[in-house]
Amino acid sequence: MVKFYPVKKSRWSQARLGILKTPHGEIETPCLVPVATQAVVKTLTSEEAVAAKCQALIANTYHLHQQPGEGVIKRAGGLHQFMHWDRPLMTDSGGFQVFSLGFGKDLGLNKILKKELPFRVKSGQQPKLLNITEAGVHFTSFRDGKRYFLGPKESIKVQKALGADIIFAFDECPPPHADREYLKESLARTHRWAKECLKLRPTRQMLYGIVQGGSDTSLRRESAQFISALPFNGIGIGGEFGHNKSQMKKTLDTVIAELPAHKPRHLLGVGHLEDIPLIIKAGIDTFDCTVPTHYARHGIAFTSQGRLDMAKSLWYKDKNPLDKKCACFVCRGYRRNYLTHLLRAKEITGLKLLTFHNLFFFNTLIEKIRNNIKRGYV
Repeated sequence: MVKFYPVKKSRWSQARLGILKTPHGEIETPCLVPVATQAVVKTLTSEEAVAAKCQALIANTYHLHQQPGEGVIKRAGGLHQFMHWDRPLMTDSGGFQVFSLGFGKDLGLNKILKKELPFRVKSGQQPKLLNITEAGVHFTSFRDGKRYFLGPKESIKVQKALGADIIFAFDECPPPHADREYLKESLARTHRWAKECLKLRPTRQMLYGIVQGGSDTSLRRESAQFISALPFNGIGIGGEFGHNKSQMKKTLDTVIAELPAHKPRHLLGVGHLEDIPLIIKAGIDTFDCTVPTHYARHGIAFTSQGRLDMAKSLWYKDKNPLDKKCACFVCRGYRRNYLTHLLRAKEITGLKLLTFHNLFFFNTLIEKIRNNIKRGYV
């Protein structure tokens, strides 16, 4: 069984250290949980993900349900054996896909807006490729056009079969430009689904409830109180957080003030480099994000000198390591000019090397923050 032990709280902020014990090892928190959507960190082997200091990974319930199917994975011995990963694993519920394959796909939006939009999604509106009902969500697959249904019962059933250590209740991640009436209806639905998921609670997996409510402070507080009152093992915080960092901080502070201190807190889908100190100081224990891997596949390296676009030809003249201050094998053995050559020649090894470096860089930064919390500096 999974257990969480808070170890130390900062004197200067809500930051805290903890140990999350699972059947597949311990997670030292705060911790980044890299995204392994299809049971893989794209371009890396599981051994390479370990070498990049990854303590845990999160896979995607919706996509694995579609391909290869949870039955295939269960017969293979579960997700850990299937992907050759002997460390802790999470699976999301499929709730984010309600947004990303719905209004997000319709309008080309991410869940975090960079500015206010002149229009709102209103109560009763439905996206083009899925239908949200009180029982669950009917998806139309972008792969083959087939119809799939996912509700609280189906999501928990799939996640049980996958066998991750930590799973999440099925929820609706609402669009960031929804009006308050839409948010209220969506939140009530998510709360009903949370209670349904608890009825199917697995005995050997840790089940997290999810706080929603968009950037509406009062709805966020209501949701945090509701989910905290239920017997979940941990709390996930999902959805969007406004279009600037101060609004995100306000929303997180509102939610975390209502959460029980003895339960772990996971922030879903947030983790830009500049966000990490903010969310850790707010009191987040674990968080997942595609940034280090997604940006690497677009040629972007995160370094002590800032972001570098390694696909630009100007680096052909640079014989320096990617980052002189980084101890990863990429920075110890490869030069910027060679990495640029790989990217411009469309060689997949370039994507692998940048992915490894970015994950190592992010994980090392968080490792330093944990050490600073220990020493009382954060």
